[in-house]
Amino acid sequence: MSSKRELIEPTPGDKRYVRRDDQGRFKEVDDVGRSLSQDRKRQAEHESKKGEGDRGDRKH
Repeated sequence: MSSKRELIEPTPGDKRYVRRDDQGRFKEVDDVGRSLSQDRKRQAEHESKKGEGDRGDRKH
Protein backbone atom coordinates (compact mmCIF):
# COMPACT_ATOMS: atom_id res chain seq x y z
CA MET A 1 0.00 0.00 0.00
CA SER A 2 1.28 3.46 -0.83
CA SER A 3 1.29 6.27 1.67
CA LYS A 4 -0.38 9.61 1.02
CA ARG A 5 1.85 12.52 0.30
CA GLU A 6 1.99 15.35 2.80
CA LEU A 7 3.05 18.94 2.43
CA ILE A 8 5.92 20.13 4.62
CA GLU A 9 7.76 23.46 4.83
CA PRO A 10 11.17 22.84 6.44
CA THR A 11 12.14 26.50 5.99
CA PRO A 12 9.91 29.45 5.08
CA GLY A 13 9.27 29.49 1.33
CA ASP A 14 10.57 25.94 0.76
CA LYS A 15 7.53 23.70 0.44
CA ARG A 16 7.85 20.02 -0.42
CA TYR A 17 5.63 17.02 -0.93
CA VAL A 18 6.87 13.95 0.95
CA ARG A 19 5.87 10.32 1.34
CA ARG A 20 6.89 8.31 4.37
CA ASP A 21 7.68 4.62 4.76
CA ASP A 22 6.28 2.34 7.47
CA GLN A 23 8.81 3.64 10.03
CA GLY A 24 7.92 7.29 9.32
CA ARG A 25 11.13 8.07 7.41
CA PHE A 26 11.04 10.05 4.17
CA LYS A 27 10.66 7.71 1.22
CA GLU A 28 10.10 10.28 -1.56
CA VAL A 29 10.59 14.08 -1.58
CA ASP A 30 9.48 16.47 -4.36
CA ASP A 31 9.67 20.27 -4.57
CA VAL A 32 6.15 21.74 -4.82
CA GLY A 33 6.90 24.27 -7.56
CA ARG A 34 8.56 21.71 -9.79
CA SER A 35 5.86 19.13 -9.12
CA LEU A 36 3.02 21.49 -10.04
CA SER A 37 4.79 22.78 -13.16
CA GLN A 38 5.37 19.23 -14.41
CA ASP A 39 1.71 18.38 -13.71
CA ARG A 40 0.62 21.19 -16.03
CA LYS A 41 2.87 19.95 -18.86
CA ARG A 42 1.52 16.40 -18.99
CA GLN A 43 -1.83 14.65 -19.32
CA ALA A 44 -2.07 11.79 -16.84
CA GLU A 45 -3.19 8.35 -18.00
CA HIS A 46 -4.79 7.36 -14.68
CA GLU A 47 -7.13 8.91 -12.15
CA SER A 48 -5.57 9.25 -8.72
CA LYS A 49 -6.98 8.73 -5.25
CA LYS A 50 -7.30 11.53 -2.70
CA GLY A 51 -3.89 12.53 -1.36
CA GLU A 52 -2.04 11.01 -4.32
CA GLY A 53 -2.35 13.79 -6.89
CA ASP A 54 1.16 13.22 -8.21
CA ARG A 55 0.15 9.75 -9.40
CA GLY A 56 -2.55 10.79 -11.86
CA ASP A 57 -5.33 13.30 -12.47
CA ARG A 58 -8.07 14.32 -10.06
CA LYS A 59 -11.65 15.00 -11.13
CA HIS A 60 -12.61 18.61 -10.47
